[in-house]
Amino acid sequence: MQAVILAAGRGSRLHPITLNRSKAMLPILGKPIIARVMESIAANGIRDFVIVISPEDHEITGYFQHESSLGKSQVSSGAGSHACDSGAWKSPRQRICDESSLDVEVRFVIQPERKGAADALRWAAPLIQGEFIQSACDNLVSAEEIGHMLDLWRAEPRPNALLSLIKVAPEDIPKIGLTAFDGTWVTRIVEKPRPEEAFSNIASMPLYCFNQHILEYLHEVPLSPRGEYELQSAIQMLIERRGRVRGVIVPSRLTLTTAADLLAINRHFLLSAKNKPQIAAQAVGPESHLVPPLYIEDGVSIGAECVIGPNVYIERECKIGDNVRLRNAVVLCAAVVASGSAIDGEILS
Repeated sequence: MQAVILAAGRGSRLHPITLNRSKAMLPILGKPIIARVMESIAANGIRDFVIVISPEDHEITGYFQHESSLGKSQVSSGAGSHACDSGAWKSPRQRICDESSLDVEVRFVIQPERKGAADALRWAAPLIQGEFIQSACDNLVSAEEIGHMLDLWRAEPRPNALLSLIKVAPEDIPKIGLTAFDGTWVTRIVEKPRPEEAFSNIASMPLYCFNQHILEYLHEVPLSPRGEYELQSAIQMLIERRGRVRGVIVPSRLTLTTAADLLAINRHFLLSAKNKPQIAAQAVGPESHLVPPLYIEDGVSIGAECVIGPNVYIERECKIGDNVRLRNAVVLCAAVVASGSAIDGEILS
């Protein structure tokens, strides 16, 4: 089974953080969020990854080349009327993170324009050889929940698709794909309906299992009023023409949409027993106190008489001045925190 990760999104609601940095590469305790997503999938035995990126996103390819000694080769990739030679890179199942047990093959496909998830999947289609699990790069579900999904996917009667579902509050309905779900099967899906059009409170998350049939409908997906080719339209065609689209309620997930989400996800991982604290500061000044849980990367310098923590993640090469109070915060790569600052519940970049 393969995995397809969609990572070409702009992350506009994360501006200014994503003005010069890929959303997929925003850090969660020393690893890009895309790597965290891949960890949960790979923990279930999936080793073949296809990642869809935008043309300008050299940060992702650079990361995998650096972490994996990734070899580069051109792969011809066509998608129906989109046929072209798209840049793709393939590795011979190299580790992608020094602190991870991941041992995977990674290939990249370029989506020339950001035109929605169905369009992104069309570009990936030539590299998809059978059944696959598809995830957004910013949607974190535990390895255990993914394992449960895969068990249902393999159970009889075999479905044509399996959607991860979550119950949502009324105010979130216009932000996500809404489904009609009878407890086993999904009978309808609509992307971002208006509140007055809501027919349930069960939404589809960007985590799916598919067989090859979904690929048959991608070329029929119309351009939505949002100017995108919505994957939900292809799923609705699958429901109507072949049926057996199953759903599974996932109790929780972590999603990265806003700066507050980045703060919350890092805090979640700081408090997780699975993540060991790291304090690798280059220098810590006199009378400074480090209060766990903390994660401080290499090359960070901390001045005198500071109190750092709890719940603080400081990325590499940051400089913290004297007499700084820093708690419940994320400090991104190479940021400078001025002496005398008191920061609580913020992201600094």
